[in-house]
Amino acid sequence: MLGPSAFFQGCDLVLEHLYDGPMYADAKAARAIRFDQTGVLLKLATWNVNSLAVRLPQLLAWLAAHTPDAVVLQETKLTDDKFPHEAIAAAGYQAQWFGQRTYNGVALLSREPALDVSRNIVGFDDEQARVIAGTVNNIRIVGAYVPNGQSVDSDKFVYKLRWLDALRAWLADELTRHPRLVIMGDYNIAPEDRDVHDPIAWAGQVLCTDEERARFRGLLQLGLHDSFRLFEQAPKPWTWWDYRNLAFRKNQGLRIDHILVSDPLKPLVRSCTIDRAMRKNERPSDHAPVIVEVDEQPRISPPPLGEVRVGAGTGSPIPAFPQRGKEPYLGASRE
Repeated sequence: MLGPSAFFQGCDLVLEHLYDGPMYADAKAARAIRFDQTGVLLKLATWNVNSLAVRLPQLLAWLAAHTPDAVVLQETKLTDDKFPHEAIAAAGYQAQWFGQRTYNGVALLSREPALDVSRNIVGFDDEQARVIAGTVNNIRIVGAYVPNGQSVDSDKFVYKLRWLDALRAWLADELTRHPRLVIMGDYNIAPEDRDVHDPIAWAGQVLCTDEERARFRGLLQLGLHDSFRLFEQAPKPWTWWDYRNLAFRKNQGLRIDHILVSDPLKPLVRSCTIDRAMRKNERPSDHAPVIVEVDEQPRISPPPLGEVRVGAGTGSPIPAFPQRGKEPYLGASRE
């Protein structure tokens, strides 16, 4: 017997082929909702905005253009009473935030309410606003702003390593309670030499030290995966460029913003991209957004066109016709 999911997919494809006018816009919207309910793409993103007060108009325009289901922000640099929750709500997003004056600050924006929200690393005494977590669409989302470390001979570097050790211990516990987990943000770590425009010049410097990279690998050992490296990528895929020395124009950057996904989510990842265009804005952040697309649950591919029947043995086959546009069950091939 034809299942309801295949039945609706077949009917919707026929309607979309036959009726392409504004009077059928509601039907198309309903079809999109049905695809979401059967586990198509969730779009998750991270962006170090480097001052939300300055970058708010850019953020609102970006949300409208990309419509992510959830996005985590770093370096909001706002106290909680100054957070622009009304403007973000008007854009269609609910917000959870954790801020402080001048430095740091993180936020989680989502279309659906974030549940079980927590702030900072549980069990780690820290005055800095660096972590926010919540459950959205049955995925545990952790937004993190890892300390920069300043220099390898500084107290701030020692703090960074301690912070990363505490993060790993806390995530190990989170994964037992939330197997479907994504941790994304500004890690302030370039994991490998291929993530650095000039590995020789950066060797041994903060962001590229053996100690920091060992901590990054420690996160992967928990069963997390760098979603960007699940796919073939173009060379020089930076997410951060210094404001100085024309670094962006010369494309001299580092990949330090990452989205790690847990074992159950790894086979559901369909793409991971860097939105380099945002770095071209007037008064841009020095970071670019990173976006991952994940199936909400394992996909059920529709039967080949021409084989779906409208009724149980009584209907006629749906004729095959060229598909117009990109169907949501089509995705990039992973390595």
